[in-house]
Amino acid sequence: MNEARSALIVDDEHDIRELLVLTLGRMGLRTDTAPNLHAARQMLGTVSYDLCLTDMRLPDGSGLELVSEISTRFPTTPVAVITAYGNVEAAVEALKAGAFDFVSKPVDINVLRGLVRQALELNTRRIAEPEEAGRLLGASPAMVTLRQTIAKVARSQAPVHISGESGTGKELVARTIHAQGSRAGGPFVPVNCGAIPSELMESEFFGHKKGSFTGATSDKAGLFQAADGGTLFLDEVAELPLPMQVKLLRAIQEKSVRPVGSQSEVQVDVRILSATHKDLAQLVAEGKFRHDLYYRINVIGLHVPSLRERAGDLPLLSEAILERLSRAMKRQAPTLAPDAIAALERHPFPGNVRELENILERALALADGNTIHASDLQLPAATVAPPAAPGAASVSAAPIPAPPVNAPPGATDPRNASPFETSSSALPSYIEEIERAAIQQALQENRYNKTKTAAALGITFRALRYKLKKLGID
Repeated sequence: MNEARSALIVDDEHDIRELLVLTLGRMGLRTDTAPNLHAARQMLGTVSYDLCLTDMRLPDGSGLELVSEISTRFPTTPVAVITAYGNVEAAVEALKAGAFDFVSKPVDINVLRGLVRQALELNTRRIAEPEEAGRLLGASPAMVTLRQTIAKVARSQAPVHISGESGTGKELVARTIHAQGSRAGGPFVPVNCGAIPSELMESEFFGHKKGSFTGATSDKAGLFQAADGGTLFLDEVAELPLPMQVKLLRAIQEKSVRPVGSQSEVQVDVRILSATHKDLAQLVAEGKFRHDLYYRINVIGLHVPSLRERAGDLPLLSEAILERLSRAMKRQAPTLAPDAIAALERHPFPGNVRELENILERALALADGNTIHASDLQLPAATVAPPAAPGAASVSAAPIPAPPVNAPPGATDPRNASPFETSSSALPSYIEEIERAAIQQALQENRYNKTKTAAALGITFRALRYKLKKLGID
């Protein structure tokens, strides 16, 4: 550590101040101490500090007041709070007020040293623009606000919950937060909570010891250990079963995990980022997600806008995607014709950026020459339902999917075929083409997770398997 670095220690307990002065002094920091808020404010008015450590309970007020003041007056000075053991609510409040991190009493020296190193790293490492941030393109107010918020939350260690529709780029946001923060040199470990079988979750998250269950032929580190010193990204966190939510909550609160079959716990230093396209607050109200875990992971909420909320961003975003795809294919990037841009701007994009990438990749393969026209995009043609007869059930108009790219020659285009032709095979073919296109689109939007695809289509998993086999979809 640089000897010019300084820290302010605010605590009314003499023994705690001495312990912190000794620990930080051995790390090369010059320290000043204050026994209360009044003395701390006087020192902050005359000296510039690289770090502040403050107790939550002070004789003349709360450490939260100091956290808020430092965050406002000295935004580049990280401030960490010291809380009573097990007082998770106070720690969460401190993080919401702008604290960098927290440490519990009795103070663990190793945890404290790690916290200090990460806090100082924020102001020593010149943060380069990460590749992820370069892909968060857009000049719309929604995207400008998102990038500004990411820059703020990256300086903290607070858990962040990222919400947004499917395909908006929630993992990209999580990677950007990691890359812009003090943990950028550590690992970023993403995990899809919906893809792990429930019986293997504890072992996957916390690891296991050899012989702890059938098939455990050797010790295995879990995802928490793999993310030690870095960030653990819990994607689709709403898919966690309730029993696992309890164990995850304890691991986050205690900053330690117990591998399956082990008698002792392992300390882990992990920042938690989570995401889901579902409404977690609604799931809490329905009893499907624990309220205590919800408040623990949702210290800072971050909403990723849909494409519909990003007016004017489509041309720039499309150009960047085409440039990236063309570079991977070692070819010149094509341009979008005005009719293609107009068609994209009319499309509702239920799959958001992921759907846009899929459409442009397909157009890149099908376009003749270096210009992509509306016809190359093969967007579904919207149809308007005829007025319902009096007393008849109302049916919403829905877009009819375009024929699949890999459809066999001569396959019926469901947009043009008539289900009322006299041929006995016309109606079945028409329906099969619609089913095939709808299933393929649902598979793409759900990353080929068949369980989620079946739920999105409103059919059982068994019915989906039958249709995939019947329609010859791999």
